[in-house]
Amino acid sequence: MSEPTPTSTRASSERVEAADRERGEQVSLLRRVTSHHLFGPVLAVVVLLIACQLASPGFLSITIQDGHLFGQVIDIMRAAVTPMLLGLGMCLVIATAGVDLSVGAVMAISLAVSLTFLDNAADPASPTTVVAAVVLGLAIGLAVGVFNGFLVSVLDIQPFIATMILMVAGRGIAMLITKAQITTVTSAPFKAIGSGFILGLPTPVVIGAVVFLVLALFVRRTALGMLVESIGVNAEASRISGVQSRRVMWLVYVLCGLLAGLAGLVYGAPTMAADANNIGLMKEMDAILCVVIGGTKMSGGKFFLGGTVVGALVLTTIERAVVIFHIPATVTPLFKAIVVIVVVIAQAPQVRERLTRHRLGRTPAGTTMKEVAA
Repeated sequence: MSEPTPTSTRASSERVEAADRERGEQVSLLRRVTSHHLFGPVLAVVVLLIACQLASPGFLSITIQDGHLFGQVIDIMRAAVTPMLLGLGMCLVIATAGVDLSVGAVMAISLAVSLTFLDNAADPASPTTVVAAVVLGLAIGLAVGVFNGFLVSVLDIQPFIATMILMVAGRGIAMLITKAQITTVTSAPFKAIGSGFILGLPTPVVIGAVVFLVLALFVRRTALGMLVESIGVNAEASRISGVQSRRVMWLVYVLCGLLAGLAGLVYGAPTMAADANNIGLMKEMDAILCVVIGGTKMSGGKFFLGGTVVGALVLTTIERAVVIFHIPATVTPLFKAIVVIVVVIAQAPQVRERLTRHRLGRTPAGTTMKEVAA
């Protein structure tokens, strides 16, 4: 048997090294994908949508009627706007290591004020009247945010306690405004906020997209995002280093209240009915879930606005899947909890690392082709 020549040995070594580099690139790419904070939530949405399509053929189909988009997916996007708006505000608050439990009650107050104003107006269908009602509703949300921010940042009351005040009392305020009755009005311009279309897309989807873009530019193109994260990591250290932490914390609670007021208007506009007992009920929990599913930790620090949007899509898709799968109402909370638990566990670093190794044939990261051959 002939001895291998130096040329053939060198060529074989080069092929092994090339294979090593290729495998290293695969490891790096797969690790980046599976370790991304959006991997689990996006995978959950895709799996749920595919499951719904299998259970109900045509679920993913989108039709165009009179220039407007219709379909189950469009409905999911529309319904996801309310938890998304709440989640975006909650995301900034949680990033400062705080929490706002009043957002559900703020929804009820904001909608109650706007619809009561329209109900008492001479012409509820007047565009000027509708604009005034919307501004009034947003102003209420802004005022609540100022109040919560004052309690937390100036009086140093724990966020959980400070925001629980309006969580409990806010719904009573809404009932006082509506006189414990379901306030209903007829106003086409106001209804269009929740059920209209802009350029073929549902108005809530356009509103949500604009709010997300403006907020993302505001916190990422300015120093605000960095200041918020520094407060969440260590509020005292950020204060000593010159950060005006009280003002920043106050601002994020104001933004949270404003977005909660907008969420109330978007949520109640399609029915044009303000039910103080039910509007926004337990929505604060959905907002927190959106934030956590999106990768933001409750301990504060780094936050992900895009992840919060995906978290809202996850929750809304789960609610639609419940209908498609004909799951009884008594089992719905359990089904929702199971999916959320699976998504959260899938985001754990240990799980992502195991997934990466499994996808690579259980070869530990960094192992070369020479070591495998040996």
